[in-house]
Amino acid sequence: MAIKLSKREKYSIYLIVGFICLFVFFQFILFPFIDERDRLKRTIKVKTKILKEMIVLKSEYDMIKKKSGLSKNLIAKRKKGFTLFSFLDKNTGEAGIKDHISYMKPSSSVQKNSKYKISLVEMKLQAITLEQLTTYLYKIETSKNNVFIKRISITKTGKQEQFINAVLHVETIEI
Repeated sequence: MAIKLSKREKYSIYLIVGFICLFVFFQFILFPFIDERDRLKRTIKVKTKILKEMIVLKSEYDMIKKKSGLSKNLIAKRKKGFTLFSFLDKNTGEAGIKDHISYMKPSSSVQKNSKYKISLVEMKLQAITLEQLTTYLYKIETSKNNVFIKRISITKTGKQEQFINAVLHVETIEI
């Protein structure tokens, strides 16, 4: 049984079928393709950002590793029997402030899961000039023994304006 359709009805059916085909094409082929492309673009942006962060972290890691190697070399080049206490005592004599030492308190701590030990000396210098302190600090910081000032507290003495008291926390790493 064949149904006879007029030209107008045939064009209407063709038009409806065309719209259905376009709808299916857009809904199930074109839109998913565009969504996937957008998702890939976002993924590429995120991965690029992560890669840049990894490059920055890698350069920081390399710098830390290089500094660690330099520190190990400095520690290895120290004289046998090096102690922070004797090093500081010797430098106070060279800086001319040995008589101004109020106290020197050595201490040390072993780092967990490490073969290194941190040595610390707290010392108080009384009635010294700022120039004497500067000379002493320069001797400590520029030595090749990998010694550094962790903390310093400076106060004026009440007796005369030109003199100061200083409490130093000096630290080094030992093997």
